[in-house]
Amino acid sequence: MKNIQIAVIGLGYVGLPLARLFAAKYPVVGFDINKNRIEELNNSNDSTLEVSNEELQKVITAQPFSASGLFCTSNAEFLQKCNYYIITVPTPVDKSNHPDLHPLFSASGTVGRAINKNDIVIYESTVSPGITEDVCIPIVEKVSGLSFNKDFFAGYSPERINPGDKLHTVETILKITSGSTPEVAQLVDELYRSVITAGTYLAPSIRVAEAAKIIENSQRDINIAFINELAKIFNRMGIDTRSVLQAAATKWNFLPFYPGLVGGHCIGVDPYYLAQRAREYGFRPEIILSGRRMNDGMGEYVAQEVVRCMIKKEMLIKHSRVLILGFTFKENCPDVRNTKVIDVVHELQNYDIDVTVYDPIASREDVKREYGLEIASELPSEEYDAVIAAVAHKEFISLNVRSLVKKEGVVYDVKGIYPLAIVDARL
Repeated sequence: MKNIQIAVIGLGYVGLPLARLFAAKYPVVGFDINKNRIEELNNSNDSTLEVSNEELQKVITAQPFSASGLFCTSNAEFLQKCNYYIITVPTPVDKSNHPDLHPLFSASGTVGRAINKNDIVIYESTVSPGITEDVCIPIVEKVSGLSFNKDFFAGYSPERINPGDKLHTVETILKITSGSTPEVAQLVDELYRSVITAGTYLAPSIRVAEAAKIIENSQRDINIAFINELAKIFNRMGIDTRSVLQAAATKWNFLPFYPGLVGGHCIGVDPYYLAQRAREYGFRPEIILSGRRMNDGMGEYVAQEVVRCMIKKEMLIKHSRVLILGFTFKENCPDVRNTKVIDVVHELQNYDIDVTVYDPIASREDVKREYGLEIASELPSEEYDAVIAAVAHKEFISLNVRSLVKKEGVVYDVKGIYPLAIVDARL
């Protein structure tokens, strides 16, 4: 593979680790419209905590198109000399849970203004089957004036990044690849295989690769929804759900899922993409949307269970004070996108409860901008009527959680991070 010059469009949780990996072997232009993001990366700092400062220092370069290295920019003119364009922008849902493809439309237009004959555009953003070829590629065609599969080509290689996971990194996760022609599929597969140590799996078509990605997270969503439903059932029976799961897990083929708040930019979003596409084909999905309804309601359920525990202890609810430990959508990750902890906050506030949220790694600015909520970055010294362990950050594991509540206070453990003997209830 000669004269490869890669552009990665979107330098977030997915794009940056991928760009860093490719930059160890190829010249890479990392493009992002967020100028502050570009500035921090050029200073070898990643606020998402996915790539260490040391790793960035090894690949960041001030000159584009050197033998190898990552040149970060918000100037799209630097994209014009590339011949592989990899799009890694987010694909969220709107407030009505409808797919929001605007970041993908914008990125496709950016590529369309830069792409040349015989170049290849590869999509990594999660979409439902058919979106790459039916929706995104026509934008590239229209903007570039080039013809698909004649003048330029496409591939799809779904991202499998697990934010905050330092064991399963991009190079150690087997990569699905695909291409718009058999020849291009081989080129795309060869490109990824040159850096992915775990290897690649060449799917027979772009649509198959898109579908494979979207069912990975939909399957996990449904499985967690089942466990969340079990948690509600066992709670009424006075049985600890996690103890049941530990016992059941002694069978070799039992699947290890646990109850919890299901947010984030993948599991809490992707099923809606699949459901929307299914409806376009005249099919109303039942299980997928049922699982979503169950998981979307867990924040409200957690808040109500905490209030129930407080009432049992004859505590006054109105103007009581509750501390929530953690706000991000998962542990040891600063990402607050689509966090379901906000649902716990809102439901508690419906009871006129005063809520304090403490998260040592979430960006206070991001939380304020996205949710209008002020959070604490330092552990408050006051005693509270109740504490909710919502996220299993490593900083919380060693906390003396009972010291945070009054003598008669309630400790509710969403994530099962504390011994059962010291909490009043857990999900």
